[in-house]
Amino acid sequence: MKLTHILKVATCAAVMTIPGIALADWTPNGPVTLEVGFGAGGSTDTLARAIATQMEENTGWNIIVKNKPGGGGIAMFSSLVYQKADGRTIGMGVTIPTLINLAERGDTLPFSTDSFDYLATVVVAPLAVVAPADAPYNTIGELIKYSKTHDGALVGFDGGEMRLMMQAINNTEDADFELVSYKSGAEIIQGLLGGQLQAGWGAGAHIQYVESGDLKMLAVGTKTHQGYSPETKSFIEQGYPYSAEPYFYLAAPKGLEPEAKDALAKALDEAINSDALTKLISNVMQTTPTNLGPQGTEDKLVNGLTDITALLKASVFKSEN
Repeated sequence: MKLTHILKVATCAAVMTIPGIALADWTPNGPVTLEVGFGAGGSTDTLARAIATQMEENTGWNIIVKNKPGGGGIAMFSSLVYQKADGRTIGMGVTIPTLINLAERGDTLPFSTDSFDYLATVVVAPLAVVAPADAPYNTIGELIKYSKTHDGALVGFDGGEMRLMMQAINNTEDADFELVSYKSGAEIIQGLLGGQLQAGWGAGAHIQYVESGDLKMLAVGTKTHQGYSPETKSFIEQGYPYSAEPYFYLAAPKGLEPEAKDALAKALDEAINSDALTKLISNVMQTTPTNLGPQGTEDKLVNGLTDITALLKASVFKSEN
């Protein structure tokens, strides 16, 4: 055997024994498809395309974004679960729609929270309940009192978690909220500004109107305060034990090789925390990127399913008795 060949073999063996070295050598053997569980032009699609662009710039990989809308991301994840676990196909969705579907009809879906290798979260949507600036109530408790003394209050929503939280309050507080479904946050804003709604949910579209003084905050729907209105208390802090944290997240089919999973997670983390993504998220959502990493993302899905299941029970308790 030639000396040069012996040296090459020895060098490769040494590299493989050093933790982390081999991980940096993994690259996809073709384009990586980033499937988006929502339609083009929405917030999930916007974030996914920005991430793909940054990943390409950072790694030199070819990232193809493909929209697969339907069922709040369920159509995409129902397909993703059957893809090869080779690092060439990953998907991006939002935790809450996934969790609500799993809690309501998990036995009919082809996947569970254990069906994927989780890679990253991007940001948590700034859920909040807002009202016209001149409304005679400033908290959820005051909105409940207003509703009870005015034959109800119209509350707009465009997401399942929003409906569940308000219905749970209807059940426990006899709030008499009349919940009105909209297709988008922008439509809810127009309903508030036009006087058709007494309150409504926002997931980012409301922020500029809060800052301009046209709307005011009644509560944040997440467990933590939000930077654009740090004084506004959460539902939990106001005495209502409900919250929802819709994280944008990325996952791959279960069974990735450790090297592929680590390389994808690293590439995503660098893209998510890049200056470009930080600026985009700041402009659109008035917040910063939040990547919980592979284990943190998995924990968010697993623990979130327990929380959503409890919220579902609270929202239908009265109707079952």
